[in-house]
Amino acid sequence: MNPKITVASLQDMKREGRKIVGVVAWDTPMAELAERAGVDLISVGDSVGKNLWGHATENEVTVDELLVVCKAVRRGAKCALVSCDVPAAAADALAAAKRLVTEGGAQMVKVLAPPDTVRALASAGIAVFAEFHGGGPTAELVAHAKALEEAGAALLDFRHSGPEAGAAVVRAVGIPVIGGLGGGPWLDGRMRMAHAAIGYGTQWLDAKTETYAHVSAIALGALSAYAQDVRAGRPLKGQRG
Repeated sequence: MNPKITVASLQDMKREGRKIVGVVAWDTPMAELAERAGVDLISVGDSVGKNLWGHATENEVTVDELLVVCKAVRRGAKCALVSCDVPAAAADALAAAKRLVTEGGAQMVKVLAPPDTVRALASAGIAVFAEFHGGGPTAELVAHAKALEEAGAALLDFRHSGPEAGAAVVRAVGIPVIGGLGGGPWLDGRMRMAHAAIGYGTQWLDAKTETYAHVSAIALGALSAYAQDVRAGRPLKGQRG
């Protein structure tokens, strides 16, 4: 079994120059697979709404819905640290975060919020994975990252960082800086949606983007073969009894 990962473990990895491997997952089997792969961090994202449930955006996911997903991931993750998003729909970030920790079993919460909100969460004893986005002057992004760290953030998700600002932020703060969208090797680690890494979903059937597997094509072939066997009256593969 892999060693159990904690916030302190991730911070040690930054100090030792070891890259942090993170994935976004929404169910027990994917969490179990991530565990076997040796992933350090599993992020339960509100992206489940758009990428798995067919919502137009991620903003429709509620705290109650995310609790179901967080519990599912926690059942599969025994060693990796589990973070859960505070959904954009939550009216009270602190109340939502407390529920995700106490009811959902999250060991950390990820939030896109100003330093004051991060401070309130950290003061309540909640480990905070603070998200912020690039696109501005490097000096301003560094200042913002330092403000989030000073407010009590334990980890940063720097999206669309770029090599210049990303590297500058990594040097400026003592906590790990991980990149989701638009990250790169200049950060302390990377985060990718597991479904994107394995090519799961109809959008990957005809995609030209390189990925690590093409599960959607395999699943389509398998389901088509199953349908043909049923229609032809043939025995079904893998069926018992």
